[in-house]
Amino acid sequence: MAKKAKKFKLVDAILATVCITLVCESVAPTAAIGNTQYFWWIFLILAFCLPYGLITAELGSTFESEGGMYDWVKKAFGKKMASRVAWNYWINFPLWIASLAVAVTDVVAGVFEIELGLVSLLVLQLGYTWIVTFLSTNRIGENKWFVNIGTVFKIIFMLALGFLGIYAWIKTGQSANPIQSAADLFPTLDLAGLSFISIIIFNFLGFEVVATFATDMENPKKEIPKALIIGGALMAIFYILPATGVNVAMPLADAEVAGITDSFAILLTNLNVNPDVIRFVVIAAGIMFIYTMVANIVSWSFGVNSVAKYSADDGGLPKVFSKVNKEKVPYMAAIMNGVVASVIVICGILLGEFGSDAANNLFWTFFSLSLVTLLLSYVPLFASFLKLRKIDKTERVYKVPGNTFVLNLITWVPLVLLVLSLIFTIFIDFTKESLIANAPLIAGVVVSLIIQEILAFRVKND
Repeated sequence: MAKKAKKFKLVDAILATVCITLVCESVAPTAAIGNTQYFWWIFLILAFCLPYGLITAELGSTFESEGGMYDWVKKAFGKKMASRVAWNYWINFPLWIASLAVAVTDVVAGVFEIELGLVSLLVLQLGYTWIVTFLSTNRIGENKWFVNIGTVFKIIFMLALGFLGIYAWIKTGQSANPIQSAADLFPTLDLAGLSFISIIIFNFLGFEVVATFATDMENPKKEIPKALIIGGALMAIFYILPATGVNVAMPLADAEVAGITDSFAILLTNLNVNPDVIRFVVIAAGIMFIYTMVANIVSWSFGVNSVAKYSADDGGLPKVFSKVNKEKVPYMAAIMNGVVASVIVICGILLGEFGSDAANNLFWTFFSLSLVTLLLSYVPLFASFLKLRKIDKTERVYKVPGNTFVLNLITWVPLVLLVLSLIFTIFIDFTKESLIANAPLIAGVVVSLIIQEILAFRVKND
């Protein structure tokens, strides 16, 4: 029998990687970095994205399982450490849902220029939460058309905002954050700037999907590094373009999620476009943006929920996550996402109603907590790579090239960047004012770590 032809080409790997990891709501945090984002993107493609991608490509193509990162860490450090990975990987998801629920109401209020009361906030945020929860109980194949439309909207939205911003900058000479000298493109030595690293690292996460392509490639040793470098560069372009549009339109302090659609209005106004056309564009952009926030969750849900189920079957998470429906989808993990996200958004809305300062910027609080927990889940990944190289002699489909020095370099450099970004995302600059301002995030991280350790305590290593 003739050998089956390899059908997954380099271009397929690049496009699939970009489509899965590209999320529109990350434009606002990226824009908040300012002009130094250009430096950070180039630096982190080389120092984080490439090593991280190569490591996950080797692990994923060698140890294929639905547990993914959970399984790799388990093989290296046992069930206890793997349970910590599973908890952080899962809990970031309902936190992400909660942050997007807040973003939806901010966009609706901004686009349609309306004031949302308690009932409207509850309906919109809980409505978003349970729509994405329901869609997550289906296999991704059943929602493929929905996700594909979302991908098209992402590309249209990001390219339109980016090129409009650049055109307006060239045409009018106006920019809210101009580049006045080369110094504007490079970060200062302020350690608080390291918190920006976490935002860009967050935008790269999900690259382990490349690992699943290795066995279907003609020449994975050559094609995987190319896919990672080209995919990383495309990711940078897709984020830098719209972030540049936002930076041209408004000051850094105003670079919020709702401000992304406002950027269209500001840029078109500066170009003296007809107000009726501006109104149409802003509403269309707002609808596309909200649609992508639904599609993002749906496209990620099966992977996250499958890891939660896998961990529950293995004793790492509570057994409730193990339940599946007729289509073998871990529906209880999806429902738990909805329940936790609902509790979070209700608490946030009530805090706002009672005038709490903590509710003033809920999107950033929820987004930051989601960011921290997701990044925490990747910390053991790098050390697992080195240990498995030593203790597991399974033949590698794809093997990261290099001697011991190179392997240590591509392991410890991204790991150190990951840990530094976590520290400075949580604590900013360690001043009393910053600690008070970041108290909700710090409290959330502490609670999550306590639950993580309770779950790990229950687990017995083999």
